[in-house]
Amino acid sequence: MSKNKLSDNLIMTCKEGKACVKDFLFVADKKTVENELKNIIKEFSNMVVIPGFRKGKAPAKMLIKRYEKDIVGELQRKIYGAAFEKVTADKSLDIVSYGNPQDVAPLKLDDKYSFSIAFDLAPEIELPEYKGIEVEAAPIKVAKKDIDKQIDHYRNMYATYEDIETPAKAEDMLKVSYTSDFELAEDASASLKRQVSAESNWLWLNEPELIPGAVKALTGAEKDKEYKLEATYPADWRDAELAGKKVKYDIKVLGVQRRKSLNDEEVVEKMKFESVEKMREMFETVAKNEAEKAREAEISEKVYTLLDKKIKKFDLPPNVLNGEIQNELHRMAQGVKSEEEAEVFKKDMDAHKKAAEKAAEAKSRKTFIMRKIAELEKISVEQHEIDGQIKGMSAHYGYQEKEFRSMLEKAGGMEEMHMDMLSVKVANFLGKEAKIKEKAAKKKAAPKAK
Repeated sequence: MSKNKLSDNLIMTCKEGKACVKDFLFVADKKTVENELKNIIKEFSNMVVIPGFRKGKAPAKMLIKRYEKDIVGELQRKIYGAAFEKVTADKSLDIVSYGNPQDVAPLKLDDKYSFSIAFDLAPEIELPEYKGIEVEAAPIKVAKKDIDKQIDHYRNMYATYEDIETPAKAEDMLKVSYTSDFELAEDASASLKRQVSAESNWLWLNEPELIPGAVKALTGAEKDKEYKLEATYPADWRDAELAGKKVKYDIKVLGVQRRKSLNDEEVVEKMKFESVEKMREMFETVAKNEAEKAREAEISEKVYTLLDKKIKKFDLPPNVLNGEIQNELHRMAQGVKSEEEAEVFKKDMDAHKKAAEKAAEAKSRKTFIMRKIAELEKISVEQHEIDGQIKGMSAHYGYQEKEFRSMLEKAGGMEEMHMDMLSVKVANFLGKEAKIKEKAAKKKAAPKAK
């Protein structure tokens, strides 16, 4: 390791902050600032061209005069990076979040530089025995209606759509052309272009809506007629350019189609079964598997509920908690579809905040409990599992995998997805380790004597 490594030359002091927080004060003395400045100027001189000088030969003062803002920014970035490196070198610190540098005076190229950064640490949790928790669960039973439900799913999946001449109803499919008043940028993506204008597109009168408000506006629509719609896009809409915007559409209905479900024999033919009986046998197996998964999820939830009651209250990292509160408020606001609903939402903001705080505290508490158990049991989420999750989610939401990954990364959703997957793994582990007590079947009450 180099003796002149920047992180080694930073002076660092630590003070205890609030619960789950450590505040670190960093000082880069004048000599450290000047030495790092020399390194940066050397990098800049090899990258830029200044008339009259060969690359790497321009005077430092001239480079600073021309590129002072960029040089100061790069110097500041490197010092912050060195500060983070110095703190994280201490493996005894379980850092879960950190804030922006504070107490920052303008960085001068001929003076010392000081600042502070607050780091959130994972809470200390006293775990009781979490293996072998006893819970009650009903035995798995598959009823005829469960098999029918499975078959109905495939009736709809393989159903055909037929043209109709009557007004559209919910679940119908409309073939539409539409234009809007949204002005596209020259470099607009193909998906955004298709969202605001299309010569011929299919629009399903169901959630999730292709265009916000389309189900309400086009229920009752008829072939060859034109309709107007003002769409209010939610703040979290997948195309950032449309998020929170109001867009006026002119829509022409080119056709209306309605689903025609298949009967049992048609489903058998589509799915290549030998007979209706064989089909029902297969779907009985599927229904049993689904019931087993539902039972496992129920057991896991019961185990966590009992475990949570045994764990004493502990402090939560403030930045993590505040971030989760904002996420909860954002989720609540997603249901707001109109200006009237937005006004009502604003009026009840205090109540929403209290609800968000309560939900965020419960979720954050669970996150750290699951995280602690994962650490003790060496449970982890592998990269191939994350890749598989992203692939499945991108297909579900109709995005290219690369595009969906980029959206997640920009929105800071990768870490949340990773933690959600880890929590599921730990919950499954707790469920498998639990002691299951079969729930007794309810006895039918004896008929009253007349």
